Amino acid sequence: MADQNYLNWPFLEPRHRELALSLDAWAAQNIDQQHGHDVDAACRALVRQLGDAGWLKYAIGGTAFGASSDAIDTRAVCLIRETLARHSGLADFAFAMQGLGSGAITLFGSEANKEKYLTRVGRGDAISAFALSEPDAGSDVAAMQCAAVLDGDHYVLNGEKTWISNGGIADLYVVFARTGEGDDPGADRRGARGISAFIVDADLAGFEIAERIDVIAPHPLARLKFTNCRVPVANRLGEAGKGFKVAMATLDIFRTSVAAAALGFARRALDEALARATTRKMFGKTLADFQLTQAKLAQMATGIDAAALLTYRAAWQRDQGQRVTKEAAMAKLTATETAQQVIDAAVQMFGGLGVVSEQPVERLYREIRSLRIYEGATEVQQLIIAREMLSEMAVPNA
Repeated sequence: MADQNYLNWPFLEPRHRELALSLDAWAAQNIDQQHGHDVDAACRALVRQLGDAGWLKYAIGGTAFGASSDAIDTRAVCLIRETLARHSGLADFAFAMQGLGSGAITLFGSEANKEKYLTRVGRGDAISAFALSEPDAGSDVAAMQCAAVLDGDHYVLNGEKTWISNGGIADLYVVFARTGEGDDPGADRRGARGISAFIVDADLAGFEIAERIDVIAPHPLARLKFTNCRVPVANRLGEAGKGFKVAMATLDIFRTSVAAAALGFARRALDEALARATTRKMFGKTLADFQLTQAKLAQMATGIDAAALLTYRAAWQRDQGQRVTKEAAMAKLTATETAQQVIDAAVQMFGGLGVVSEQPVERLYREIRSLRIYEGATEVQQLIIAREMLSEMAVPNA
């Protein structure tokens, strides 16, 4: 880490600083930025690597199941994502999806489910995924069409999910489907009520990978299809019809960590830009000698620190047991948009070399773009922030 001053901020404890420094040293020795063309194999290998080294125990909760603590330490998750993102976007992805894919099990799973799934996820023996989005229901969860009908001691699941990270390589999927509790049959829109969450094992009959999706920053991604897929009632997470609560509680943890990943990308871009500016010769000087360059570097550093303050504030608040829907949205919005600007500036400083395939800043340019979309696009974060503010205004002394 070139700039480690933020590790001394009061949001973090000594154990967090030690964690970040230890992971940085480990990643420098063990994480290869070049993952080859077989992204599925690279992801599986990274999950195994992270599990064997003990880093995945921070992605789950419950010491009885191999976690680092009983509750997920949001600050630890953020520091791990930020550090891994500085070294490798795919390594960050592998860690993040183990957490997001199993987060609902940590928060709402039965003891039996936690024992069965979390232990394997935390060791890297099983790969997890989070299946919320649909072809016509991304940010608009109320438009969800995937349905589950109770039939004895099973739910029968039918429908599709898409844009599912780890789709095609996951061993288990946390899937959200409409079960209908509280629905008004005559309503045009049924809202977010009547949705439930389920653990779906990848080998269940009636479940298939309908399509693999290629994106500019390669990682496993797929469209899922369920055809009369029978899921045990015991695999439901939380109460029937309360799946929206399950999804939002999970996202409140990991949305903040998306901001942290963006910080990792931005810090790497700034490191690369500083190195380039101080060594690139131009008109008898270095690029760093020009005031325009100095101004841009100052803007980059200031933006990163501002985003980091929002990110670790949200993580700290969540670890104190506070509700952080607004704060997590602020952090995610600011960090991802800032990182895009920082990385774009770094590419500009590299000139033609900045757009050469697999150069560090070119790779960062591709990796950052999706962060402004997934787990709620920037525009959705703006809506969340505004709605939270208006809601607070409507409740006296809130």
